[in-house]
Amino acid sequence: MRVMADTNVFISALLFPASIPAKVLLHIAANHDLILCDHIVAEIRDVISRKRPDLLGDLDVLLAQLSYELVIAPKEPSKLMQDPKDQPILNAAIMAGVDVIVSGDKHFLKLDLERPKTMSPAEFWLLEQDFE
Repeated sequence: MRVMADTNVFISALLFPASIPAKVLLHIAANHDLILCDHIVAEIRDVISRKRPDLLGDLDVLLAQLSYELVIAPKEPSKLMQDPKDQPILNAAIMAGVDVIVSGDKHFLKLDLERPKTMSPAEFWLLEQDFE
């Protein structure tokens, strides 16, 4: 399965290494095709630089150790997202054939698309536990 983890999943994983988002991120990387877009990586770096610059090294290590496919986020102005800054992420997910976007962002979780599906980290974790 092709799974995109949103910025907030990475931020939570860095801040709380024993959290569900951290477990989900590592699980996706080990068991699925983790897809990231340049917009997500830039957003993670921006948030960490502003709010927790002490974690920049940890972010670099995490990104270096995870196996993922990096795709470019098209900037076409679609109107699927209420928050325009999230639209490039959705565009990238659609263009990359992502099956699931894992996010804690209410704008993603409100989407009702056939593909990609959107799930919170907890929903994804529960679904994956059912298959193991």
